Amino acid sequence: MCSSVLIRRRANEKNISIARAYLSGTDPKLVERTWDFVMREFCSVKKESTRLRRERAIKSKAFNSIRNKRLVETTAEDFYTVLKSGGVFTHHILRCLHNLALGMGWVLAPVIPPKLWPKIEKKFKRAVTLQEHQRIVQSENNIERRHYYELLWEIGAAQTDAANLTAANIDWENRLLSYHRQKTGELCMLEIGPRLESLLKNLPSEGALFPRISQLPDRWRAAEFRRRCRVLKIEGISLHSYRYAWASRAKRVGMPERFAQSALGHASLAVHREYAREGVAICPSLENYEGKLVSVHTAEKPLAKAS
Repeated sequence: MCSSVLIRRRANEKNISIARAYLSGTDPKLVERTWDFVMREFCSVKKESTRLRRERAIKSKAFNSIRNKRLVETTAEDFYTVLKSGGVFTHHILRCLHNLALGMGWVLAPVIPPKLWPKIEKKFKRAVTLQEHQRIVQSENNIERRHYYELLWEIGAAQTDAANLTAANIDWENRLLSYHRQKTGELCMLEIGPRLESLLKNLPSEGALFPRISQLPDRWRAAEFRRRCRVLKIEGISLHSYRYAWASRAKRVGMPERFAQSALGHASLAVHREYAREGVAICPSLENYEGKLVSVHTAEKPLAKAS
C-alpha cells in the first residue's frame, strides 16, 4: 500500500515537472506567480474605498495558507482549507481572486469548478425599525449625530455618502437632493418633502452639512453607532441598516421599484431587491383604484357649455 502511494506521488511530481517546463516556454512567470501577486493586483483597481476594503479583507489569517503558494500548485483542498477558516466575506473574496486569476490566464483551469463551490448561507441583515430609530435619536445628545441619523432615515444613503453631503447637493429651487454614490458613481436624486425640508433647514447653509462627522473614518462612525445601540440594548443593526429600512418602507407603500432603485443608487435591480426583501407590498383594493380612476376622469371631463 505504501509503495503504491509512493509510486503515485513520484508520478505526480514528474508530471508537474514536465508541465512546468512546458509552461515556462510560453509564459516564464506562469509557474512563479503566487496568490500574493493576485491579491496585490486585486487591491490595485476600483475606487479608494473599495481598495481599502479589499486590503483589509486579504489580511485575514484565513488566506495565510495560500498567500505564498504558487498558482500552478494550488489544489481544491487548498481552497477548502481557506473556506473553512473564514466566513461569508472570505468566501466572496476567494471567488473574486480565483476569477481574476482565471480571467487573466494565470491559472489554466478552475481550481474549483463553478458548480462545486460550497454554498454559503448569508448572515441575515435586517432593517432598523421606526421604534429603534426614534430611541436612537432621542438618546443621542450630540446634535450633529442626531441630525445625521435622521437624514439616514429620510434618504437611506450609505453612511459615507450622507456624511459627505454639502449644501451644494441641495437644489432648493426644484426641491431636489442629489449626489453621486462614492462606491459606484451612481446618481441618486430625491425630491425634498416637508419632513426632509425641516431637517435640512437645521443644517449648515454652506459647506458640509456635517462638518465634524464628514472628517471621521467610516469605521469610527460605525463604532459610535454600535456603542449607541449597545447602550440601548438594540441588536442586529448597523448604520447600513438604514438603507434596508428605506428600501423596505418604499416597498410597503407601493413606491415603483425604479424610483426606489434610483433613490438608493442601485445599479443592479437584483441588489435593490435584496435590500427590500423585508418589505411586504400590500396591494390596495381594486375598488379603491377604480374609484380613483373615476374621480380622475370626472375631473378631466370638460364642463358642458351653457345653452
